[in-house]
Parts: sequence; C-alpha cells; structure tokens
Amino acid sequence: MTTSPPAPVRQLLDAANRGDVDGFLSSFTADGVVDDWGREFRGSSEIRSWSDAEFIGVRVSLTPTGVVERDGVVTVTAQVGGDGFTGPSQFSFHLRDGLVSRMTIRA
Repeated sequence: MTTSPPAPVRQLLDAANRGDVDGFLSSFTADGVVDDWGREFRGSSEIRSWSDAEFIGVRVSLTPTGVVERDGVVTVTAQVGGDGFTGPSQFSFHLRDGLVSRMTIRA
C-alpha cells in the first residue's frame, strides 16, 4: 500500500474536491472512460454529463483512506461525501501517457 496516489490520480481527486469540472475532465485521455457500477461514459461530453448529474454536480467530496498500485492499476479507497451517494467506495484508475484512461467505481 502506498500513501499517495500518482500525480494524474491526485489531480483528478483534487479537481473533484474543488468542484472543478474542467480540471476533472482534463485529467482524462481524449478517449477516457468512467465506469460507474457498469454504466460506461466515454469521452469528455459523456463524462461531463455524468459528472454534472452524479459526481461534481452533487458536490462530491473524496477522502482517500488507502491507495494500492498493482499490475498498472491504481486503486483508491475513499470515503465519499456530498449530496449524492455517501459512504466508502473504491476507485480504480488505469493510466496512459500521464493521464487517466479509465476510472472504475465500485463499493
């Protein structure tokens, strides 16, 4: 277990906590994907729509409680707060070219 996620993941989490949608989106590759419990959102437009309705738009807050890197995947366990889902979740990140290519959300 590591104590801090790599820079691209940290930047994404920080942007979400600031409510910075553009900063959040800039953390992804052009073909980035968010997998929210099996529902996939591809590219900036779909990720923005999802985030506006279910993530940054409901004032998400993410407090990491653990970080594990294994086989090229960074998994962050976090306490989620805000006006949407709250509670513990796992966020798995695939990285490519210094950006997030895929963010998978599970409990």
